[in-house]
Amino acid sequence: MPAIPPYLIEPIWQQLLALLPERHTNHPLGCHRPRIPDRVVFEKLVQVLVFGCAYEKIADRSCSATTLRRRRDEWIELGVLEALREMALEAYDRMVGLEPSELALDSCITKAPCGGEKAGRSPVDRGKRGIKRSVVVDGKGIPLGSVSAPANRHDSPLLAPTLDAARALGLVAEGASVRLDRGYDFPI
Repeated sequence: MPAIPPYLIEPIWQQLLALLPERHTNHPLGCHRPRIPDRVVFEKLVQVLVFGCAYEKIADRSCSATTLRRRRDEWIELGVLEALREMALEAYDRMVGLEPSELALDSCITKAPCGGEKAGRSPVDRGKRGIKRSVVVDGKGIPLGSVSAPANRHDSPLLAPTLDAARALGLVAEGASVRLDRGYDFPI
């Protein structure tokens, strides 16, 4: 069963395909394993996003978790995923309509068992490694921007960078009403 219906995933794939650089899949010497097709990696990354699970849970014989991470990092470095995100938000705004005059900010702490540069001691999980994610959404709950920080950080210093992430895309209306979680309303 697909994570997203084909009538939704196919246009997104076509947009991503247009952004990807052309690659030669055959090695000139005929050695090495063939490169996993971008379409397979794309569909697996969509599953990770939709189901919110680890790469290891989605990986199978067609694509390993390491390949998923490497290709994701490659696409991030090329700016492909950011361009795709902007296109998706623009299309959603045209078809359904964003509500940038009504914004809400909240944060959550998630586990980060493998660590990473943003991971820190989690105050809610016996000091295990975790990440705090601060997200701004429009009036309909569509994410417009997010910022990550170590789990042991307070919410209030994340307020400005989170709003700036949405402003960078031009998605915050002048005079927007912003609803904050109580953790943001604290003197630094």
